[in-house]
Amino acid sequence: MSETTIAAPGRTGADPEPAAPRQLSMQQALNLALADILATDPAAVVLGEDVGTLGGVFRVTDGLQGRFGAARVFDTPLAESGILGMSVGLAMAGFHPLPEVQFDGFAYPAVNQIVCQIGRMNYRSRGTLPMPITLRVPSFGGIRAPEHHGESLEALFAHVPGLKVVSPSTPEEAYHLLRYAAARPDPVIFMEPKSRYWQKGEVSTGRRGADGDLGSRVARPGKHVTLIAWGAMVARCLQVAELAAEDGIEVEVLDLRWLKPLDAEGLAASVRRTRRAVVVHEAPLTSGLGAEVAALVTERCFDTLRAPVERVTGFDVPYPSGDLEDEYIPNIDRILFGIQRVLEYRRG
Repeated sequence: MSETTIAAPGRTGADPEPAAPRQLSMQQALNLALADILATDPAAVVLGEDVGTLGGVFRVTDGLQGRFGAARVFDTPLAESGILGMSVGLAMAGFHPLPEVQFDGFAYPAVNQIVCQIGRMNYRSRGTLPMPITLRVPSFGGIRAPEHHGESLEALFAHVPGLKVVSPSTPEEAYHLLRYAAARPDPVIFMEPKSRYWQKGEVSTGRRGADGDLGSRVARPGKHVTLIAWGAMVARCLQVAELAAEDGIEVEVLDLRWLKPLDAEGLAASVRRTRRAVVVHEAPLTSGLGAEVAALVTERCFDTLRAPVERVTGFDVPYPSGDLEDEYIPNIDRILFGIQRVLEYRRG
């Protein structure tokens, strides 16, 4: 097989032996996850703008082409619709594509392929053409980028039938959730919080049990109110919880991780413990994913809630350029005020 020829292989390969935990940034953890996926799944291919020679804008794919070859890690034209259309064809031919859209705002030209092909092909073909595509999308704000380089598209993706959506909040979660998503036979939108790429944390490699990669996780236990968040907002909510603790308020922080399917049971269990909930996300308020979360919590915890579910979000304006991000993204004070509102709520 020549360097530029791709043949669809079978899915074989031994998983690397688990290694001792080490300190990695999220960017490094994702790079390691991709390397392990390519090493264990011969059907896996990585494609996108500048992912090969350059190693990606955020260097998430750095060194992968040199290690696995240009037939498995390759650059594409600057055409997001083409990247996703190519991924559909590769999936039909038996491959497991891991495409990258360089920035979240660049996903809009590919929406037709995502909605009409990737999300529907398995259903349309009655299961004969699964779409094992893991689409990596550097997402959300926090890096002071220009227009179209910072968006919060989780509600758009989650609304599409046939798609699964996940967003990690730590290097450990990034590594394991990407490994898990890449092993699914379904299309998964993997939303990476780009403002967290350079934050380090302890990462244990190898594979953990599937249960550890499903549903939500309690990032910090508490008893007075649940803060519900995902991606970069989890770290901010943990900061808020530290400050609230100084005033004797014990805040539980729930990292949703999977935005579709939502972990309804995990949500309900947390809110039943605290009896109050505040949802935090960067996307605009109206029709944001926080509304779906609030509806689920209300349906399952109505009799135990002591206050309406509060939402602390971005504003109903286009995602701003970098110089206005601090005003747009939920900050510590806005989240603390949200907690105060639910704690002080009195019926009647």
